[in-house]
Amino acid sequence: MRIVAERDRCIGAGNCVMTAPEVFDQDDDGLVAPLVDEADPVDPASLAAARRAVERCPATALRAVED
Repeated sequence: MRIVAERDRCIGAGNCVMTAPEVFDQDDDGLVAPLVDEADPVDPASLAAARRAVERCPATALRAVED
């Protein structure tokens, strides 16, 4: 699974960072800053947390793309 973050939709709630800090961070403006490249798959150990983060994003700024 890969993660796609639409930063223009992000409202800076931080749910992704609280749910999957190994996959997401926030930049100086508080917007989502994925720690994994969009082209790279999420580490298998982080898959469940990454999926929860996508589900919990109030702005629907995150998408999980299954490979």
